[in-house]
Amino acid sequence: MNPVLAGLGLVKKYGSTVALDGVDVQIQERDSLAVMGPSGSGKSTLLHTLAGIVRPDSGTVLLRGESIERLGENRLSALRRKRFGFVFQFGQLLPELPAEENVALPLMLEGVPRKQAVERARRWFAPLGLEGLEARRPGALSGGQAQRVAIARALVIEPDVVFADEPTGALDQRTSTEVITLLTSVTRAQGAALVMVTHDPDVAAHCDRILQVRDGRINGHSQYTVA
Repeated sequence: MNPVLAGLGLVKKYGSTVALDGVDVQIQERDSLAVMGPSGSGKSTLLHTLAGIVRPDSGTVLLRGESIERLGENRLSALRRKRFGFVFQFGQLLPELPAEENVALPLMLEGVPRKQAVERARRWFAPLGLEGLEARRPGALSGGQAQRVAIARALVIEPDVVFADEPTGALDQRTSTEVITLLTSVTRAQGAALVMVTHDPDVAAHCDRILQVRDGRINGHSQYTVA
């Protein structure tokens, strides 16, 4: 089976600091991968490199077999908008927009008319337990609700890969479990791959695989069978 996303021989240095030291990783469709490691281990650099945000010094990033790391910035930006979804620690929702428009925003940025984009966005509210909250602004949502809106925003474009950077880091334990369960199950159901950085082993255990990163290298690899 060909991976949806692969990093081969990834090297990234910041001055004398080696953030990635020849990392190889492959992610299949519907695969969920948690990347763990101590602060400064290279886990966030790995996520950002796979997402086309950081360019490696050497090595290649393949999206469905096509190299992306040397694309021009305009093409990379378009790729990130159309084929990658992002969920951040604090959601990064626009406070002036209601929830439904926050979810619809990636579609509208691609030229989808507002009415059509909002209609598509609303389809995600019931599956994510957000029904009835479409018109609420982020300030009127709980932390867990805001992260579910962020998940809907990441998935509304039907991406190849969802990247999540500490998506439960600002949540209490119960809400964290609810959010990560939704993120992994809904991403898998849509056929997208998930790459997630987390420091929480309980959160990581919801993923199919766990990569341990230390000093810019893969230091361990665990695999689970997730129903």
